[in-house]
Amino acid sequence: MNLDAWIPLLVIASALLPSMIIFGLPEHRVRLRTVLNLSGASIKFALVGWMLWGVYHGHHYEVRLALLPDLELVLLVDMLSLFFVTLSAVLWLMTTVYAIGYLEGSPHRSRFFGFFSLCVTATAGVAMSGNLMTFLLFYELLTLATYPLIIHRGTEVARRAGQTYLAYTLFGGAFLLLGTVWLYTLTGTLEFTPQGFLSGIGEEHRFALIAIFALLIAGLGVKAALVPLHGWLPQAMVAPAPVSALLHAVAVVKAGAFGIVRVVYDVYGTEFARGLGVLAPLAWLAAITIIYGSLRALFQDDLKRRLAFSTVSQVSYIVLGVAIAGPVATIGGLVHLVHQGFMKITLFFCAGNLAETLGIHKISEMNGVGRRMPWTMAAFTVGAFGMIGAPPVAGFISKWYLGLGALEAHQGWVILVLAGSSLLNAAYFLPILHAAWFGDPPVAWPEERDFGRKETAWALLLPPLVTAAMALGAGLLAPLSFSPLGWVKLIAAREFYLP
Repeated sequence: MNLDAWIPLLVIASALLPSMIIFGLPEHRVRLRTVLNLSGASIKFALVGWMLWGVYHGHHYEVRLALLPDLELVLLVDMLSLFFVTLSAVLWLMTTVYAIGYLEGSPHRSRFFGFFSLCVTATAGVAMSGNLMTFLLFYELLTLATYPLIIHRGTEVARRAGQTYLAYTLFGGAFLLLGTVWLYTLTGTLEFTPQGFLSGIGEEHRFALIAIFALLIAGLGVKAALVPLHGWLPQAMVAPAPVSALLHAVAVVKAGAFGIVRVVYDVYGTEFARGLGVLAPLAWLAAITIIYGSLRALFQDDLKRRLAFSTVSQVSYIVLGVAIAGPVATIGGLVHLVHQGFMKITLFFCAGNLAETLGIHKISEMNGVGRRMPWTMAAFTVGAFGMIGAPPVAGFISKWYLGLGALEAHQGWVILVLAGSSLLNAAYFLPILHAAWFGDPPVAWPEERDFGRKETAWALLLPPLVTAAMALGAGLLAPLSFSPLGWVKLIAAREFYLP
């Protein structure tokens, strides 16, 4: 096994080994736990940077380990997997810094950070999976690693949210397993392949392949929060803010959306899937989810629940771009994988700052908060404008390419969905911004922590400022080849054989 083959394993180990050590640390070993957390996140960031350099210079990163006589665990770094694992590495580092500050003085930190790192291990495995079986293993590990984070507070509400999460995700995992096994019995392979590996299957298996597609999408749609499989996500907001950020921007919902991308592009292939007639129903399901999530967000007073229903809506932009299955729509959907991550993690960081510093959990309590915490609310404003789709924030780029892709594919109804969603986004974000910046503040803030002249602790303030800058930079620098948009254009070229 050469050095290049070791790199994917080292990426997995950079989160797995710290998690195993952290589980055994007593609570008072704060400094050592902090060093392990930051070291693991930094090493993963460096390794992903190494792979970026290597792929650009023609290196091939792949490792194969035997699971069964005819089935292997495959870690493969292609342009698509590198795109997702880079997002994971960048946002894990930010979330680690934030979580250290957020949980300062809290109980059970070793347990929290152990499962936190294990969750990132599973996400990296999902990103680098080279076949559907490897994806399934890491996908289910992600379920098991996330559950203790959701119930971390130990309250009755947290336990109920965790039970709901398990019920949904284990049910989805069963569908995914059934579809995977059925597909293997038909094809004898599960290897991800550009343009898919099903083109040689005979017409006599048409019904089976449609049924398998439905099973796979149902299994992945739970974590991607497609309606009606989204019910666990708003309830999971009882978890601490770093967990919410991880669920929405880095790990769980992105794993589901990324899995749908793999199934459409690298299992079925866009042309084969279109011939089966399975993409149109997927597009309509994504459109319904986009509008439904936005409508539900409009009526939530709890800030994190409003952001949760916003995620239900926003993640389906990715699915919609995939289902339209044209080069330009693919660009819009895939780039939103990163753009939504930057914007949504910013919003959850800011929501956590409001809760941790001022005890604010509801939108009705946010009057004038921009005067007390101007930097936090400035970052929140960038994220909110991005979700609405206002230029020059990254969300505008996603929606622009989705709209162009819909016109290219002669799917004009998608424009109405995008316009309606943007109006609803504005309807549930602009009142928050108006209240925060122009509302009359209360005489005294409830449960205010003393940070001296600072608005909050630096470990809580720095991450949202950085991620807000990323969301803004991804929009401003979109024309450049090294931007997320430039990267996605290369992936689309691979999928559609564009020059």
